Amino acid sequence: MSETTKTAVKSDLEIAQSTTMKPIIELANMLGIDERYVELYGKYKAKLSLDLIDNAAVDNSNLILVSAVTPTPPGEGKTTTSIALADGLNKIGKQAMVVLREPSLGPVFGMKGGAAGGGYSQVVPMEDINLHFTGDFSAIEKANNLLAALIDNNIQNLNGNLGIDPRTVTWKRVMDMNDRALRHVVTGLGGKSGGFLREAGFEITAASEIMAILCLSKDLEDLKQKMGNIYVGDTFAKEAIYARDLKANGAMAALLKDAIKPNLVQTLEGNAALIHGGPFANIAQGTNSVIATKMGLSLSDYVVTEAGFGADLGAEKFLDIKCGYSGLSPKAVVLVATVRALKYHGGQDKNELNVPNEAALKKGFLNLEKHLENIMHFGLKPVVAINKFISDTEEELGYLENACKKLGVKVAQCRGWELGGEGAKDLATVVAETAESTTERYKPVYDWNSPVEEKIKEVAERIYGAGSVVYQEKAKLDLKKIKRLGLENLPVCIAKTQNSLSDDTKLLGRPEGFKMTVRQIEIAAGAGFLIPITGKMLRMPGLPAKPAAENIDIDGQGNISGLS
Repeated sequence: MSETTKTAVKSDLEIAQSTTMKPIIELANMLGIDERYVELYGKYKAKLSLDLIDNAAVDNSNLILVSAVTPTPPGEGKTTTSIALADGLNKIGKQAMVVLREPSLGPVFGMKGGAAGGGYSQVVPMEDINLHFTGDFSAIEKANNLLAALIDNNIQNLNGNLGIDPRTVTWKRVMDMNDRALRHVVTGLGGKSGGFLREAGFEITAASEIMAILCLSKDLEDLKQKMGNIYVGDTFAKEAIYARDLKANGAMAALLKDAIKPNLVQTLEGNAALIHGGPFANIAQGTNSVIATKMGLSLSDYVVTEAGFGADLGAEKFLDIKCGYSGLSPKAVVLVATVRALKYHGGQDKNELNVPNEAALKKGFLNLEKHLENIMHFGLKPVVAINKFISDTEEELGYLENACKKLGVKVAQCRGWELGGEGAKDLATVVAETAESTTERYKPVYDWNSPVEEKIKEVAERIYGAGSVVYQEKAKLDLKKIKRLGLENLPVCIAKTQNSLSDDTKLLGRPEGFKMTVRQIEIAAGAGFLIPITGKMLRMPGLPAKPAAENIDIDGQGNISGLS
């Protein structure tokens, strides 16, 4: 993501394709993994057995969480920085591994592109990772849709029918693609043999509760139990129906027997990387699996992991949900910022971000300042990583560094896109010093046992900066249902736009005192959280006017081009 002449003539894909990779079994051997725990998926990918998780090692390793300022159209390079930091830690003599989420095909073929890093800080094989990889998303999709089929089958058949009221069923089918035409559909057309006529719809696979469950499970048995806890709907007698009542969770877990295992790949510099799970942070918890994180901590002294979008989304959910269930606690939190992003938050036009503008930078710094305050709310030490671009002036970089230091926050520039781990050595040194001096555990923003409205209020006011929270009628009815089902003690996973600290995409910088509106609250009893939905959030995105898919091609020899 920094721009330099070194990589000006090569795309990310060309850099990745020009790299000589180590056979994955060689990498496993370097980690001290016995081959019986390695399942090969070709020459450069493998799945690892859950038997490799060592809870004692987990407690003694250093977990580093990477987050960022509120996202902007140019991008901040969070994944690139995460990979560069892991490579940089290895370069300064630390045993480090990066643990990331899997990319979704929706963004790959849509607007955002892939999620394997960029420049000289990538994970490879880049094409495989960004496309089908090891089939985890497909397995999650099938498990989700099996439950949907079993629900409709139970409604259709009189013998053994549970009496499900179709009007109460909210479970949707999923597919890993941006396709707005499938958001709202009618199923059961074609007469009696076609099933029971009802309104339904599709969500993107990353939004499936199965994805969230996979990423919060500790093992296969826990996965099966959690899927049995999925709330399906009510009977006509107003009795709750769960997936276990349909005897669905055993078969669903069988479909996920391989998907639950983390995937081992490597960085361009030949360091180990684990990639597993892929929930979005604006509609789910936005982090890789607990299993992958713990496996990384079992196999290395440092694990660099990433939470999606800005710290108000991914980092908050990582700490309040993932850490709450897993017992994990980061030793340091890295906030990625760019001069360009902060100028955008300061009001500069997105087409003029290469033009020096210290006034816009100063105004936009308030966005970074709020995210820093939020990390401190959790009792953690933030480190700012300035992802450097060639268009950044020394004056702009100097202002940003000094502004961070005035807040008592450590800061370092990162040139990972340009130089790989070598360009992240300064950042790695600061992060290692911070992690090794940290003895405190994180402190959650709210108590899970508080009323649901109180939990939402704490996040909205303390993390987002809202002045008040308003509930629409549907959300009020959902609160009553949550109380009836006895699920009030679950944490909240607020679905909110990633483009603003508020629930309004147009409010940039650091909005304060705004009114946040909750439209409805979805129940993810299997995953173990509630999903208050704000603003105009959609769980099935659409493609942009010019989708990235138009640039992707393959030749007769199987060489892919245009992937980013």
